[in-house]
Amino acid sequence: MIDSLRLRLLLWLLIPMTVYVGLSASDAYDNAVSSATLIQDRALLASARMIAGQVTWQEGAPVVSVPPAALEMFASPAQDAVYYQVLMDDTTLLAGRPDFPVDPDFAAIHPVYTTTVFDGRALRVASYIRALYDEGTLRMVAVSVGQTMQGHQEMLEDLWQPSLRRQIVLLLLAVALVVLGLTIELRPILAVKDQLAARDPNSLTPLRTGQLQLELRPIVEAINQYIQRLNAQVIVQKRFVADAAHQLRTPLTVIDSQIQFARQLDDPARLPQVLAALHDSSRNMTDLTNKLLQLSQAEASNSSAFPRGPVDLMAVAATVLEELAGLALKKHIDLGMETELESAPVNGNEAQLAGMLMNLIDNALRYTPDGGKVTVGIAREGDDSHAGGSGQFVITVSDNGPGIPAEVRERVFERFYRNAAPDQPGSGLGLAIVREIVQASHGSVTLDAPEEGSGLVATVRLPALPGQAANRSRE
Repeated sequence: MIDSLRLRLLLWLLIPMTVYVGLSASDAYDNAVSSATLIQDRALLASARMIAGQVTWQEGAPVVSVPPAALEMFASPAQDAVYYQVLMDDTTLLAGRPDFPVDPDFAAIHPVYTTTVFDGRALRVASYIRALYDEGTLRMVAVSVGQTMQGHQEMLEDLWQPSLRRQIVLLLLAVALVVLGLTIELRPILAVKDQLAARDPNSLTPLRTGQLQLELRPIVEAINQYIQRLNAQVIVQKRFVADAAHQLRTPLTVIDSQIQFARQLDDPARLPQVLAALHDSSRNMTDLTNKLLQLSQAEASNSSAFPRGPVDLMAVAATVLEELAGLALKKHIDLGMETELESAPVNGNEAQLAGMLMNLIDNALRYTPDGGKVTVGIAREGDDSHAGGSGQFVITVSDNGPGIPAEVRERVFERFYRNAAPDQPGSGLGLAIVREIVQASHGSVTLDAPEEGSGLVATVRLPALPGQAANRSRE
């Protein structure tokens, strides 16, 4: 990890510029190769045409006189070797090397260029075909001229290397200017540091950008956005307190009304009915209070000081299912667990994870009609034994109840939001508690519809405890 801001910014510039210089140098090299090859090919063709022009008929036989100028044009400091061959279409050699490495194609209507190896050296060859007439007789003569490529290589370097040097110098100059510019232009950030150091610890007023450069303003803007989020969090907490007070006031008012009604009863036979209603209200009050306390503890579990340790999800799920078995039996709901794991170790707080499962399964039981089915599944994804803790456990709670519309599945995680009938019991805090606990355990929770039929599938993913061997399937 590179800690230096200057070096990181430099790399952001240096890497693309290096790629650009490399691509540009490659393009320049290709252009230089094309230019050097074109120049050599034109010289070879000119020599071949000059030699072909000297092929004549004498006493009924073709003869050729190779002019010195046809070969002198290849003279260069590179000391390249030049070879040629003049061949009739009946393979009669008129001049040149009999072991010339290229066989001409007498059917070619355009000059043919070939690169081959001769005497252990690369050789560029141009072959030119000329028609020769004598008293109505048509003969074809092929003139091939070859030159070694030392001069071609030197020409290539002369064309390409200056461009490469210019681009390297440009790259080095850009690096030097960037380092100098960053050193000078990043100094104003120290003024922001001084402004922060002099602030009151309780102050949540935004920072002033002042004369800060445009490139540095996003830093101050990000800090100001963070301050705004803190203010928003304070507002959320105040609203939560107000909502909690409102939620508590309603059952308290109901309990008070029921007590007043019971005190005014003249018929003792109705007293058990009133007491039963009072008991239900008291139980709802207790449930809401417990949920508020559980939510407060879930929020606190995000702190690093919250106690954590190895927890077996299998054991926690079994305990929760035992506690909720009575509710399932009361509604004739088929409640069970499906898994092939022997254990599911995660790092967390056992009470919090139990509360998470309790809320998910309790919600499923509450909204599943009588005679329905609720299934808890625990499976493993990935393997943390070779990936530094990349494995995770997937807990699913599925039911065949009415489900939740897709457009409100995210909203049901909000506090006090309920997607239920007005007369259906509930506080609207269960899924909010689930999300807080899951996020504190570095996991995720989603709600989806089942692949078939109606209902809801709640899926929780939690990281597997690092260093644990992969679980074996039950035998």
